[in-house]
Parts: sequence; C-alpha cells; structure tokens
Amino acid sequence: MRAPSLQDILCSHGQHYKAATPHTASVLRQLRQCRTHAMGYHVYDCDNNKCSTPRQYRYNSCSNRHCPQCGGLQKEAWMEQRTSELLPVKYYHVVFTLPHELNAVCMGNRQAVFKLLMDSSWYTLQKFSADKKWMGATPGVVSVLHSWGQQLSFHPHVHCIVSGGGIDEAGKWTLAKKSHNNYLFHTGSMMEVFRGRFLNQLQLLKNNGALKWNSDTAAWNKLMVRITSKDWVVYAKQPFGGPQQVIEYLARYTHKSAISNSRIKGMDAEGKVLFSWKDYADGNKNKQMTLPALEFIRRFEQHILPKGFTRIRHYGFLANRGRTARIESVLASLQLPAPKPVITYDYATAMLVKFGVDVHLCKYCGKGKLTEVAVKQRARSG
Repeated sequence: MRAPSLQDILCSHGQHYKAATPHTASVLRQLRQCRTHAMGYHVYDCDNNKCSTPRQYRYNSCSNRHCPQCGGLQKEAWMEQRTSELLPVKYYHVVFTLPHELNAVCMGNRQAVFKLLMDSSWYTLQKFSADKKWMGATPGVVSVLHSWGQQLSFHPHVHCIVSGGGIDEAGKWTLAKKSHNNYLFHTGSMMEVFRGRFLNQLQLLKNNGALKWNSDTAAWNKLMVRITSKDWVVYAKQPFGGPQQVIEYLARYTHKSAISNSRIKGMDAEGKVLFSWKDYADGNKNKQMTLPALEFIRRFEQHILPKGFTRIRHYGFLANRGRTARIESVLASLQLPAPKPVITYDYATAMLVKFGVDVHLCKYCGKGKLTEVAVKQRARSG
C-alpha cells in the first residue's frame, strides 16, 4: 500500500478542518481538488483502433505554489533562467532567522513581517558589501523565504545566495577582498546590524498603526526588551564549490512546499499522520513524528503565504530592472561570452526534453497518438 499524499490527508480530513482565513481555505481546497474532476479536464482519443482505452481523460493540476505535486516545469524554467545569470565566482550562503518570540507578531502580520524580514536581510548584506574592507561593491543576491521547520513548526527565515563579488561605483566588477574564516562576512557583526534594522523598522510599523497588536503597550515594550537583548541566528555556510552547486541548491530550496509527499510515511484508521523529519540538533538524524490529521493540516496551513506575496526575490545586480544589461556588462568586463539565450518550450516539448515524456503517446497501448476532442473547464465552486 502506498503512503498517503498531502492531498489524501486533505480529502480524508479536510472537511472537518476550519481554515483560519478565506485565502487559506481556498488554497487548501485547490490542493484537495488538484487533478480531479473539479479542476476540469481534457478528453483525448487514441488513433490506434486496437487500443483497449481509446477515450482518455486528463485532469488539470491546480498549479498552486503550495502544492507538492505541481510546478515541476515552472521550476525547471526558473532554474534555466538562473543558470544563465551565474558568474564564475564564489557564491556564499547566508541564513537570517527571526527569534521564536516574534512568532505571535508575525502570525498576525505575515505580509508586513515577511517583507520586513527579506528587506532587512538585504539591507544587512548591502551594508557589509558596500564597505571597502569587505567588498566595496554591490553583489547579486537571490533570497528565498521559508517559514517552516522540519516538524512543520512556524520558523520564519531567509536563505540568501550571495555572489563573492559585485559592481562598484564605477560600474566595474570587484571581487570580495577577504572573508572571515572562509565566510563572506563576520556573522556576529551581521547579526547586530540585522537585528537593529529589523527592530527599528518593526517599531516604525507599530508606531504608524501598520501592525496588529492585541496586547497593551507594556507587553510590547517588554517583548522588545527581551528580543533586543538576545542573539539572533545569522548562519553562514562555507562557499559553494561552484555554479553547479548553486543550481543544485536552488533546485532543492526555491520551489519547495512546507512538506513533500515523500516525507509522509503513513496515516492510520484513527487519522494519525506519520511523517519523517531531520533533527539538525542531533547530527542530522532522520526521525519520525506522528500528529493527528487536523493538527497536521493546521501546521501546514501556517505556511500558506499571503496572497500575492513573492517569496523568491533578487537584489543587487540581480534585481529585476535592468538585470540582463548589468550581467552582460559584467561578463564583458571579465572577457567572458554573453550567456546563451534561454529557450522557451511549449508544454509538450518541455515534457519531452526535460522528463522524456511524450504527452501525445497513448500510455495504454504505447503506439497510438492522442488527439484532443473536448475540454471541460474548471468548476467555479469547490
């Protein structure tokens, strides 16, 4: 018997779960209906008159970014675009994490706090990069927001991939002048700047009435004192071995959802879900945890992003506006050829090139070609 998927759990127990907001309810419904009749379908006929299944139905995917079974082609296309922008320099990995004491503030103000977390991490990297002691230039940064821990706990943090060089004020490429213990910048110093910037901007949001806060001012001040006096986690890893390692990392982290179906190991008759998790505090050992289905769904729901929120952002010379021209200028200064243009495929060609799957070949007889004969649109209500 196969292990259940997230969709199986939502179909079995989702009707008993009350979502926190209409937006998260809509997302959970889409994940539940993915590749079912409710999403609409295409009807195909096989041209092999000996085929045992001449008429076939293919159901549409939900294409929701939180769905663990969707987005493969979108991820591949995004990866190809990023590959064309990588330079032959070292790339560093830095992680900025919010302390758990801020979870309550973040839960009620996700849009504002997530944005502030990403902006503050870029502010910190930019400040150190501009210092001529370290680089004296503007690097390229890809930032990816994650809100989950391995146990599906709420754990907002940002993974940043930072180039070991940048564009200086004269528009020339400049390598990082030195690193601290093989890391790009001193993590303790980054922590102080990051913490100070985040708390300063958070207080401004509070003063301007842009934050929801149900407790009194005394409770807020007490919280600020507590988190100001503690160390925040700014984690720097060794530099990547090369551009290919950067790509492999991006493939694992950028388009993933809070939990993959491969981590879900079982669900018993009482509705308890068994899933695997990695214990980083215990030598990265793989362990297993059991949760009631409704608690499992609640934890997953915590990580549904605010509507329209962009969790992958580009800064510095990788910022969207004018990015192509800047990269071409850097490559020219390094006497390197311009990147090859990224080829865009239609769905059928992309499936064949990327995964070796011919979507026009009948999967039942393996000989006939499929012709679309009808389309059923997605149902408007769930």
